[in-house]
Amino acid sequence: MLDIAGELHRWIEEGRAFAVATVVAVGGSAPRGPGAALAVDSEGTVIGSVSGGCVEGAVYDLCRQALRDGTTVLEQFGYSDEDAFAVGLTCGGTIDMMITPVPAHAPVRTVLRAALSAAVRGEPVAVARIVRGPDDLLGATVLVRPDGADEGLDDGGFGDHPEAARTAVAEARALLEAGRTGTVELSEDDSHCPGGLTLLVESTLPPPRMIVFGAVDFAAALVRAGKFLGYHVTVCDARPVFATRGRFPEADDIVVDWPHRYLRETPTDRRTVLCVLTHDAKFDIPLLTVALRMPVAFVGAMGSRRTHEDRRRRLREAGVGEAELARLRSPIGLDLGARTPEETALSIAAEIVAAGRGGTGAPLTGSDGPIHHDRAAPGATRAA
Repeated sequence: MLDIAGELHRWIEEGRAFAVATVVAVGGSAPRGPGAALAVDSEGTVIGSVSGGCVEGAVYDLCRQALRDGTTVLEQFGYSDEDAFAVGLTCGGTIDMMITPVPAHAPVRTVLRAALSAAVRGEPVAVARIVRGPDDLLGATVLVRPDGADEGLDDGGFGDHPEAARTAVAEARALLEAGRTGTVELSEDDSHCPGGLTLLVESTLPPPRMIVFGAVDFAAALVRAGKFLGYHVTVCDARPVFATRGRFPEADDIVVDWPHRYLRETPTDRRTVLCVLTHDAKFDIPLLTVALRMPVAFVGAMGSRRTHEDRRRRLREAGVGEAELARLRSPIGLDLGARTPEETALSIAAEIVAAGRGGTGAPLTGSDGPIHHDRAAPGATRAA
């Protein structure tokens, strides 16, 4: 649901009634993971997607029906090959869906408004909903913030189940701290044993950072690619004549400073991507000496094979160890035969995605492995 926060928040502010269908579990080669959502308002307007097209029509009809009935329902869609016109996932997977009506004056709108508003502002927030359990708890919703505040214990639909509400808060906070979206199985007494309740916890964090070092033409294209992928993009260069808003209008931040000094002082985390495009030793070596010792997601550097070997030699001389050097992706990018700045930015962006998702970078044609590598770990998907 949080993946369509912007549109849903606008609908709530406008007072629209709507129903939202949310993927709560997947099996096999389903195209989208838990938390993916599609919503339909009372006029029939639709936003979002739950399957990439396989079952959208049927889900649309279920949302319209839920708006008429005012009842939350669960539905499973699975593989269908005997009837080409049957509702099913031709990719071979299964999707469990919860369809929840949100009337114009439903108490849960208060909780949803707060959650969607926080997500739109880029604030960290988690929403936990009961997606399997007793009818009187199905769809119950609670909002959790990292500062300990929560909403929905009174008006989120938990009614006479305060223990379930407290458990939902605790589980949502744990997944929010990890930046994860996923399901949690609980027994009827709310302990960690399957059989009673299933919580879907959706977490959203501020956009991860991409810091591009080197205000060059390739950087301008990479800024656009980074924004397309959902990163908060910063361009840093020590040369004020190059690091200008006019050259990088789409960057979130432009910093004039020595790269290694800026990197030491700016906030980073395990989702941060660092792209070094300067290929100038006086900038690269101090910067990479710092970067390769930081717990970030990706460190890549541009340059030729010769530049790469010279860079590795200089880094060893600067005291960088072999384990740290092994983290360096250089020359940066996948082998796409790229020539232009835009093609090069595409190759860099592709490597960043592959590194984060566990992909190989090999063509899918002719391969027989899983397409969605990061779904190999059960129970959770990475939040954006």
